[in-house]
Amino acid sequence: MSEPEDEIVHGSDNIFRDFGTPDADREYLRSVLAARIIVVMDERELTVRKAEELTGIAAADFSRIRRVKLDRFTIDRLITILNRLGQRVDFEVKITPEHIARRPAA
Repeated sequence: MSEPEDEIVHGSDNIFRDFGTPDADREYLRSVLAARIIVVMDERELTVRKAEELTGIAAADFSRIRRVKLDRFTIDRLITILNRLGQRVDFEVKITPEHIARRPAA
């Protein structure tokens, strides 16, 4: 009996959309912003307490971000945290009608 071949499926750039997560675009953006906060903390070797002292944002919030518990965070709150860490956030927005976005690749 031969083994079935694995099928390669190419996803979109948004894993949340690929898995059918409700509000996938929002979740993706929150995860990108949170990941950047973690990178900045790691690069500066900031503990959650040091990050609190530097930004005035509660250490518990930094702890939640590190554990990727993002349900309490709005996009604007994450941007505020990045700003207080000395980061400027620039966006490039692309809006595609869903019926076009769902077309299978040729």
